[in-house]
Amino acid sequence: MAAMADLIILKLGGSVITDKAGNGGVDYARINELAREIAERKNIFPIIVHGAGSCGHPEAKEHHIHMGLDANNKAGIFITHRAVCGLNDAVVNALRASGVESVGIHPLDACTAKNGRLISFQCGQIELLVRHGIVPVLHGDVVMDEDKGVCIVSGDQLISYLASHIRAKRIGLATDVAGLLQNGSVVRRITPESVKNLDISSSGSVDVTGGMKGKIDELLLLSEKGIESNIFHVSRVGDFLDGRDHGGTVVAER
Repeated sequence: MAAMADLIILKLGGSVITDKAGNGGVDYARINELAREIAERKNIFPIIVHGAGSCGHPEAKEHHIHMGLDANNKAGIFITHRAVCGLNDAVVNALRASGVESVGIHPLDACTAKNGRLISFQCGQIELLVRHGIVPVLHGDVVMDEDKGVCIVSGDQLISYLASHIRAKRIGLATDVAGLLQNGSVVRRITPESVKNLDISSSGSVDVTGGMKGKIDELLLLSEKGIESNIFHVSRVGDFLDGRDHGGTVVAER
């Protein structure tokens, strides 16, 4: 069994496993490459969370799911959830083909939100899966919301919630950039104090969850609880998993 002290949360950004500016294009080659990276590390059983990219964001925007539920957009729950589940299947299938026992966990089935923020998520099954050497694969999803009827919960918010409720050793976000960039250079460290001097914009492509700004906002919430996070280019996943310098950004309390 894997020790919980070794638990790692790895987020695969939607922009690195799909053509985020396109229409549902899954990057199977990249997903297979990432699955092989994880499979090579026989003693690491991460919790994997992936974004929706072009498999979910366009559907959510078209049906205004991020604005809540009304009489006209109920079908958007199924349509958006189906899109993100298809991507989740692709990630799980690639991991299993590489020899990694894994299973998809769908937030729509397990979570409840209130005004866009998660308020309940039974994490016990995730801890048990990891303890038995099985990799849980979660994803950004449609979630029922007590106030809005429905909302979108990003992969970044899932990370924030999970890391607050499960003792994770390390948290890493693999993206299509080397970290948070300012004037072409990577900002190596961000704290709640230093972020005030940074210009962080939202994603330029279709994104109903806030892009890089959404990531930093969630990770700063974790930093206030003393939990460090890492943002790095997807090509450095192996470095992160092995505990080496990934050349990216660390978000920390100080």
